[in-house]
Amino acid sequence: MINLPQRPRRNRKNATIRSLVQENSVTVNDLIFPLFLTEGKNKRSEITSMPNIYRYSSDLLLKEIESCLKLGLNTFCLFPSLNDKLKDKKATESSNKKGLYPSTIKEIKKKFPEAIIMTDVAMDPYSSDGHDGFVKNGQILNDETLDILAKMALVQAEAGADIIGPSDMMDGRVGFIREALDDNGFTDVSIMSYTAKYASAFYGPFRDALDSAPKFGDKKTYQMDPANSREALLEADLDFNEGADFLMVKPALSYLDVIKLLNDNFNLPIAAYNVSGEYAMVKAAAEKKWIDGDKIRDEILLSIKRAGASVILTYFAKEFALSKK
Repeated sequence: MINLPQRPRRNRKNATIRSLVQENSVTVNDLIFPLFLTEGKNKRSEITSMPNIYRYSSDLLLKEIESCLKLGLNTFCLFPSLNDKLKDKKATESSNKKGLYPSTIKEIKKKFPEAIIMTDVAMDPYSSDGHDGFVKNGQILNDETLDILAKMALVQAEAGADIIGPSDMMDGRVGFIREALDDNGFTDVSIMSYTAKYASAFYGPFRDALDSAPKFGDKKTYQMDPANSREALLEADLDFNEGADFLMVKPALSYLDVIKLLNDNFNLPIAAYNVSGEYAMVKAAAEKKWIDGDKIRDEILLSIKRAGASVILTYFAKEFALSKK
């Protein structure tokens, strides 16, 4: 026998020892479940490119949230899917206090005050142009968008939102929204900024879910270039100083290095969005029986946690919670 003072396999010799020395783990408390809201009553429609993920009318959404709460899954990010008739260039429906989105938030918080509701702040679900910002002469105008975003955030906060999620990537929007919230008494409402949101090809199924693809061009003038990581430090520094409470990286899997970069440099919780395309690829391969979908799911979530994310938005959230029961 050779003389080896260090034998790392000793700490892998059985399941109990492996659990004892395990460096990272994922729990249901780490997860936020994105949910899609649609108009009507008693409606549930599956998103073809996202198996087991549905658009819910508000009545059925309440039932879905109730079932998740029973599993210990307590935090939800809500996205609205609206009829094109409600969309216009200035996203005016986004500030309609009696609209589907704020009305549903109120219903959720009334029935389930323990549920934590995160909202989405961007123009694209409400815009006839399908862009996250205000469009004029083919250009997405930054500063003109901020007032629209702030009004949207205020309506959401008034409805009971716990966390505001600016996903638009306009410059200065975190500070603009923070000031609007504070000036109107919503100092306790958190901001989870989409800090490093990349112009990614992984968003396709999400845009199917909301029918929110841009009507012209792409989003590369405001979303980040996938080639860049140091730029994420600049975005994070701005969001930190403007009052963000969480810094998010989106997508997650191809940007684990960026998650680590932000976690190493900022003393705020880092969130990561395990996006629709990442989910869809696993589901498609599992359906073909090319992979074990459950094991891949857990490995993906663990990799995101290991990279430094303390919060993970993922479409796997409910099935992960079910697997732990």
